[in-house]
Amino acid sequence: MHDSVENRSPSSLRRARFGWCMYDWANSAFATVILAAVLPVYFVSLVPPQGVVLPIIGGPLTPTALWSYAVAGSMILVALAAPGLGALADRTGRRKLWLALLSVAGSFATCLLALAGPERYLLAAGLFMLANACFAAANVFYNAFLPALAQGREMDRLSAQGFALGYIGGGLMLLLTFVLIRSPGLVGLTSPAQATRLGFFLTGLWWLLFSLPTFLFLREDMVPPTRSNAGFQLGLRSWWNVWKELLNYPDLLRFLLAYLFFNDGIQTIIAVAAIFGKDELGLGTTTILACFLMIQFIAMPGSLLFSRIANRHGAKNAVLLSLLCFLGITLYAFRMQQAWQFWVMGVAVALILGGSQAISRSLYGSLLPAGKYAEFYSFYAVSGKFASILGPFSFGLLAQLTGSNRLAILGLGLFFLAGIVLLLTVNVSRGRQAALEARI
Repeated sequence: MHDSVENRSPSSLRRARFGWCMYDWANSAFATVILAAVLPVYFVSLVPPQGVVLPIIGGPLTPTALWSYAVAGSMILVALAAPGLGALADRTGRRKLWLALLSVAGSFATCLLALAGPERYLLAAGLFMLANACFAAANVFYNAFLPALAQGREMDRLSAQGFALGYIGGGLMLLLTFVLIRSPGLVGLTSPAQATRLGFFLTGLWWLLFSLPTFLFLREDMVPPTRSNAGFQLGLRSWWNVWKELLNYPDLLRFLLAYLFFNDGIQTIIAVAAIFGKDELGLGTTTILACFLMIQFIAMPGSLLFSRIANRHGAKNAVLLSLLCFLGITLYAFRMQQAWQFWVMGVAVALILGGSQAISRSLYGSLLPAGKYAEFYSFYAVSGKFASILGPFSFGLLAQLTGSNRLAILGLGLFFLAGIVLLLTVNVSRGRQAALEARI
């Protein structure tokens, strides 16, 4: 076991694990309300129906395309900064500090979305890009604590528990926002749009307040700093430095490449599902929010289910099963014609979404050498969030070129196929042994 797990008292370790899981509860409010369910639909209402023309990008851009480009733009910021920040955090032992700074900045940007009133789509896009970049970068340092808190099957279980708690927290915040939008008069507001903006403010506040147990119970000294005199670098140079280190761990690198592809499909489905339902099936905001609310609470037992599958059949096989299911979902989405089919798809996504993400996170953590957690998890975030550049950009481009969201979502199946093929080449036992030998 890691020294950080062995040397901590049971009560101290329980508190640290609770604090770690609470961050999933806290930031999942952003993932559900801002990234997935509410802001995408609200954003569409801000953009003129005829589309907009932007410098460099051109146009006219449909609301779907503009939202996809905003998601991609926020992830470019993370891709440029995350590897350098991760390396710096490992070498200085300041992982919790960066987690706190990014969480505070992201939560404030989320609160400020309340100012994005009618026709202020550029303000909404800018604040979203900042908040989403902070959200994604903070997860680098959050995930870096996972290998210090558990190992092996316990890591799969803890990662799944974090996701399960996150789905409950995110679901409750989404439920609160749903009630506000349905009945704005309960809080003295006159329109669903005003209630929506209040929901954005409360989401940022939720993220900030429920992160406090994380900042209280996690300790910087849980993982010792790496002994290195390398300088702090951002941009492509930081990518290159981490890439050279990853070449020493071929199975870890293969998993990252697989994750790049299959998470591309997963994140894009999350980001565009609400707009797809509104544009293609004519679903109203209330229906979409209700479906996402259902997903949150079904995804919680789904996460724990995949933890059991991983325990019985191995983490790699559990992830492969989820990817085959996602491949079937893209084909199903392409053929959807009725509103009830959107609900069926929601149930299917809910059962596999949390499990695929939780077990992927713990499987990756089990392949990491000690002292490289934040640095290598930064590449995990970049691989996963580069998916949030390539996937939404590809979806937006296909939607713009073909005028069909259905063809665009069908194209996501290629990302799942590529991920499955690459994941089949990963030898988990060999990869874990290489990580152990590096720790000696």
